[in-house]
Amino acid sequence: MLKALGLVVVALIAAVLIYAATRPDSFRVERSIRIQAPPDKIYPLIVDFKAWPTWSPWEKLDPAMKRELSGSARGTGAVYAWTGNKDVGQGRMEITEAVAPSRIVVQLDFIEPIAANNIAEFTLQPDGDATRVVWAMHGPSPYIAKLMGLAFSMDAMVGKDFESGLANLKAAAEK
Repeated sequence: MLKALGLVVVALIAAVLIYAATRPDSFRVERSIRIQAPPDKIYPLIVDFKAWPTWSPWEKLDPAMKRELSGSARGTGAVYAWTGNKDVGQGRMEITEAVAPSRIVVQLDFIEPIAANNIAEFTLQPDGDATRVVWAMHGPSPYIAKLMGLAFSMDAMVGKDFESGLANLKAAAEK
């Protein structure tokens, strides 16, 4: 009886591990919002890392977070590195593409608590008398991420932060 139970447990674990291996090799999280402001008013809030404290959802999670800006003052080549508590971890962002006033691409490298290398993209599209802002992040899903994804949804975890950040961006831009 105990041997049969052990075989069932081993079979279930094997099934979970095999199923995780079939999951997609990449992920994408995306949220959007309509902001009552022209793209050229919103763009500076994203392309300049000095403006991020006014809207980024992670800035408020650790008021003592250490930040270091380097590279270009803003736009392509601007770098933002941070070290903070367990809620924000440690990482680095670099703007790799900036097309005023419609697109910003950021290389996002997390160091702690889990190392990851992703791309964040912001697109701003005129939408009548407003602007549709899309914030997306995508990257690879190594096996451990696929396994963790069986219990935790990246879209749910990061998506709520994107929604909060976009709401903050809307409030800042519509002032």
